[in-house]
Amino acid sequence: MPKTLYDKLWEEHHITTLESSESLIYIDRQYLHEVTSPQAFEGLTKKDLLPWRINANIATPVHNVPTERGKSFGAENIKDEISKIQVVELDKNCNKFGIKQFDITSINQGIVHVIGPELGYTLPGMTIVCGDSHTSTHGAFGCLAMGIGTSEVEHVLATQTLKVSKLKNMRVKFDGIPKEGVTSKDIVLYLIRTIGTAGGNGHAIEFAGSYIENISMEARMTICNMSIEAGAKVGLIAPDSITFNYVKKHSQLSDEDFDNAMTHWKSLVSDERALFDKEINIDVSKIKPQVTWGTSPEMVVDFDQDIPNLDSVITENKRNFELAKKIHGNRRKSESY
Repeated sequence: MPKTLYDKLWEEHHITTLESSESLIYIDRQYLHEVTSPQAFEGLTKKDLLPWRINANIATPVHNVPTERGKSFGAENIKDEISKIQVVELDKNCNKFGIKQFDITSINQGIVHVIGPELGYTLPGMTIVCGDSHTSTHGAFGCLAMGIGTSEVEHVLATQTLKVSKLKNMRVKFDGIPKEGVTSKDIVLYLIRTIGTAGGNGHAIEFAGSYIENISMEARMTICNMSIEAGAKVGLIAPDSITFNYVKKHSQLSDEDFDNAMTHWKSLVSDERALFDKEINIDVSKIKPQVTWGTSPEMVVDFDQDIPNLDSVITENKRNFELAKKIHGNRRKSESY
């Protein structure tokens, strides 16, 4: 039976189906940061547990790190007391449990979804989790990557597994050549504007099409990062030569290991006749630079449009809601924009 990329990744990591109809899947990599990890580490301590696979976890402080700091700047120098406590606790927990951390003094400290790929810890075909919704960023490398809650962070630390329900499949095809000045952020904002922030609910979105095939890994990461703003838990892109060249440059794999891995990585594509529950086709040549104007990611207009009034917003939201219902109710329903 033809399978989607998401189906393949799911089946490779599926352990068992539970009585609740949820599944237990194996997790290859967990990224940790200072906000959602303290309670997880505290839970391990109270239960007298140790991480199941220490080397599968990588940590860095992200949300409470000052933008401006000197070479000798440490966690103790953070002025905000709550921020300081969170960063200090991450240091303590990583030291206590032996987890590799790029701390606030490290030149490799940075945004957790960026340093993972840049330092070679994100590899095609992995299942990746982090206590941050934008973990979907790693899907740009052909990974099944998703954000999780604090109790789940603890569960992954203790068992290297995650209890989760399988998602439906959705494919968004971006075809065409964008106008000058239009970036990947404009492209994905146009998608969110079109289908609404609930358009991807319950789905893993695979991004495909000629536009995707010709953009950089950084642009792909931007699009997968924003899939969460469209309501999807997972966004992913099949790995190709652009992916492999990036990984070869950044990974810590030997030439032999890389070549062996490539044999498998090349199979991480949706089969030609794979079924998607939902399909969206977008011609990127029609997209102008986008501007967000409100409190929701779907509140987007072309840069040369007027900001809409409240009545038109209500009408547009209703239209998006009805469109989402329509697509949900028709398997393999394809919409073009």
